[in-house]
Amino acid sequence: MSASALPTSVDATLDMLNRRGYLADRSLATVVYLSLRMGRPLFLEGEAGVGKTEIAKVLSAALGRKLIRLQCYEGLDVASAVYEWNSASQMIAIRLAEAAGDTDRDQLSSDIFAERYLIKRPLLQALEHDAAGAPVLLIDELDRADEAFEAYLLEILSDFQVTIPELGTVKAPQPPIVIVTSNRTREIHDALKRRCLYHWVDYPSAERELAIVKSRVPGISAKLSQQVVGFVQALRQQDFYKNPGVAETIDWATALTELDARSLTPQVVGDTLGALLKYQDDIARMQGDNLQKVLKEATSES
Repeated sequence: MSASALPTSVDATLDMLNRRGYLADRSLATVVYLSLRMGRPLFLEGEAGVGKTEIAKVLSAALGRKLIRLQCYEGLDVASAVYEWNSASQMIAIRLAEAAGDTDRDQLSSDIFAERYLIKRPLLQALEHDAAGAPVLLIDELDRADEAFEAYLLEILSDFQVTIPELGTVKAPQPPIVIVTSNRTREIHDALKRRCLYHWVDYPSAERELAIVKSRVPGISAKLSQQVVGFVQALRQQDFYKNPGVAETIDWATALTELDARSLTPQVVGDTLGALLKYQDDIARMQGDNLQKVLKEATSES
């Protein structure tokens, strides 16, 4: 895949995203454009399933850049995210040096902490030179990581460099395109947010969600797509533990087309609610009269 030039306007950015099947609104396209042109990390916050991660994937494909993904989780540390030394290979090198009679400790220390023994994790990989252009670095669901790791990111997001005590400072020849996402299960510190451009990715309007469904599920009928979007939009007005995101809308629409559904009925909705709602309490709340009410609201507009 050959690298493409960065878009030169907000309209060009909007067109680039649309051509890759990501139907963004203008405010999102604007902040993506500014992030690319200014070389600033982009911090995307919003509910799960609204398309935050997908932006990084689309940028990687559209610009012909490598996508490097760091999936955050509780307990994530430097060894898993940045680098670690290959201790097994280092130990073998020490044993071989001892067997050969090499006793110069300073020389041995220098040898075993050479780059060939360095295991590069996603953050360090993102700082390496790439002939196709700086990669897209996705730091996904940062809110799942511990605050100590969040603090460690400050150097990387400020100066695009990592300090390795045994080797020195590794600085990116060209800053990567950084996308940081959060589902807001906890607040991210201001110190990190200040290093980024910020955008809240909200649920789409009914009109835009309908366009997304038609784009991502091309075999769906006009009637069913309207009913699907109407139903999902109505669901988001309910008091659920977790509202369905756009990803769930696409999954449900795909499932319905696989079942050859022509329209929404209480039976087909009840049988497929697991594609939309992921918690049993939410599914139970949508049984009986409540399902009939939401379904009537969705189908009466189609």
